Amino acid sequence: MGATLIEKIIRRNTGIGTAKAGDIVTVNASRVMIHDIFIPFVADKFEEMGFKKIWDPDKVVLIYDHLVPASQIDDTRHFKVGDAFAEKYGPIHVHRSDGICHQLMPELGYVKPGDVVFGTDSHTVTYGCVGAFSTGIGYTEMASILGTGKLWIRVPETIRVNVNGQLPDGVTAKDVILTIIGDLRADGATYQSLEFIGDTFDHMSVDSRMTISNMTVEAGAKCGLFKPDLRTALYSGLEDDEVLEALIPDDDAVYARVLNYRAEDFEPVMACPSQVDNIHPVRELAEKDIAVDQVFIGSCTNGRLEDLEAAAAVLYGQHVAPFVKLIVTPASRSIYRRAADAGILDVLMEAGAIVTHPSCGLCCGRTGGILTDGEVVVATNNRNFLGRMGTSKVQIYLSSPITAATCALTGKITVPEGVD
Repeated sequence: MGATLIEKIIRRNTGIGTAKAGDIVTVNASRVMIHDIFIPFVADKFEEMGFKKIWDPDKVVLIYDHLVPASQIDDTRHFKVGDAFAEKYGPIHVHRSDGICHQLMPELGYVKPGDVVFGTDSHTVTYGCVGAFSTGIGYTEMASILGTGKLWIRVPETIRVNVNGQLPDGVTAKDVILTIIGDLRADGATYQSLEFIGDTFDHMSVDSRMTISNMTVEAGAKCGLFKPDLRTALYSGLEDDEVLEALIPDDDAVYARVLNYRAEDFEPVMACPSQVDNIHPVRELAEKDIAVDQVFIGSCTNGRLEDLEAAAAVLYGQHVAPFVKLIVTPASRSIYRRAADAGILDVLMEAGAIVTHPSCGLCCGRTGGILTDGEVVVATNNRNFLGRMGTSKVQIYLSSPITAATCALTGKITVPEGVD
């Protein structure tokens, strides 16, 4: 019997050549990530458990991203606790305002194909874009890993998602994953692995795959995986072809479910208030003449260079509609610099955008443009729950950067130009 991608990763990590869906196994952490919100809780629990040292300080990454710049008095306590923890126990990878954790982990090479990675955030699933098993955990589990380097898991069943063909103009990876979530629903992949296969994905950049993996948790998935290929190897600086060959799912692998799509059938869609699986085509929403107060382009879902470039292409030589606030947040310092060097930020700012420092900011409702009762925001992040980006009466629509930029121009929900 063949193996799925998640089974191959776990077998390679544990040495258990027969590990299959449903088995309980103990895996070895290749790397762990702790962001600023959870640092104090992890530190307290680590010492409460009686640990005196971290199993491998080089494999621990601390990232300050959710609370920067500080918006509440208690935020600075998290930074102080994090710095003290790093000084006492020796983690050398500490990033203070360098960008969003889920961008930095693959961008800086902390995550490689075949790795097993845990993080104190549900969107740790993002790293499946490079063929790594990555998932979010709580602070108790993280404290345990810091002391032991291990964690037990149940090997997930797999839902295979096949997409073949060429996406229409104006349709992006964000539209693909939103459509899939709409079909699966918010609990349709609970504790399962989503495995993305097909020539549509083969031709996607790693950045686009990152968008898809990032949102798999919105269907309840434990992870969202792409088999690593030459694009992955180039992105991750991988020189070992053996890893690529070892992480190809078998033709006779057993799947819990298989979803088949034709790329040509996808269209621009939005997740409508206030659930991520409340998916509707933009063309239907456009008929309702829904006015937009604010547009947000950024986050660990869609704050990468290709996202900013796509938005700039829509906005080039034009200006956002009167009274519309357009906020753009690059996902990392590196992306910010590259976008500046390429003139992308100039185009966005000339169109009326407010460009902010790389951080989680508005996505998690901390800083950078939270909204109030009755306001409507079109955003490229991953969640539109009540109260996520301001008060519980804010209406949040999730879309691709192309759709978001189009809405900023017209001041209402609008189908991107060139879409049939």
